[in-house]
Amino acid sequence: MQILILQGPNINLLGLKSSKTEEHLTLNKLNKEIRLISKNHNVDLKFLQTHKSFQAINFLQRNRNKASGLLFTPSSWARNNYTILETINLINVKTSVLYFADPYSFGTTEEESILKGPDIKSFTGKPISVSLKGMEHLLNQ
Repeated sequence: MQILILQGPNINLLGLKSSKTEEHLTLNKLNKEIRLISKNHNVDLKFLQTHKSFQAINFLQRNRNKASGLLFTPSSWARNNYTILETINLINVKTSVLYFADPYSFGTTEEESILKGPDIKSFTGKPISVSLKGMEHLLNQ
């Protein structure tokens, strides 16, 4: 089983958001937690963090035949990137969309998001806990 991890614009700056908390959470720490949950489930993870939507679309299209799930943190793409939504719907992959709650929020909430569909489930919360919920959703297939 392969799960794609797609992290959108500015997610690499998670450490700046968390500097206001006592967690000091970075993208590397978050990805380490995601890797830990996959170890016990015989899951291959493929990560991409990018600011460029064309790279995200290429990543999804190139990996569509191997992927059984997508863990997606869209940040601002959740508000208006219909091309990514169309790609997710076309490749027909079970998707967990993650929205970080304050103080980690990147500005787009689940309620504002266009990322909805039959195979798309949304989760909101703190970065580590919401990522684990999203992964659990994908692993329970």
